[in-house]
Amino acid sequence: MTQVTNTPYEALEVGQKATFSKTVEERDIQLFAAMSGDHNPVHLDPEFAAATMFKERIAHGMFSGALISAAVACELPGPGTIYLSQKMSFQKPVKIGDTLTVRLEILEKLPKFRVRIATQVFNQRDEMVVDGEAEILAPRKEQTVKLVAPPAITIG
Repeated sequence: MTQVTNTPYEALEVGQKATFSKTVEERDIQLFAAMSGDHNPVHLDPEFAAATMFKERIAHGMFSGALISAAVACELPGPGTIYLSQKMSFQKPVKIGDTLTVRLEILEKLPKFRVRIATQVFNQRDEMVVDGEAEILAPRKEQTVKLVAPPAITIG
């Protein structure tokens, strides 16, 4: 298990950055569809997707949002962070096999432990696929936690 130490509000600095990366796999698309209930055929049906403007299946837009959430929760500020809001603008489609990198940057420290964070997602060609901004409630105290691996899930 991986241990992660958060960055409490007092230690956060404007301009501070962090990243989080993941390659989009077939299994991710299937699990996200099952979890979210979004069974749009552009994500799941190759024949349908071939007839769209994308010409192939694409990942759910909110899959990128979930990666932003993971970056905020596990990287910066990390465990103990509470999401207050998230704005996202989808710039390019995400395809199976793309390696996505979330880039976070602290934009502003606000009163009452609130923080504004730039939340951008780039593919392996360094093309921005999502541009956004979050407002979070930062942890008040430093804490080190063990990240728990999810159980193995098979798709039937």
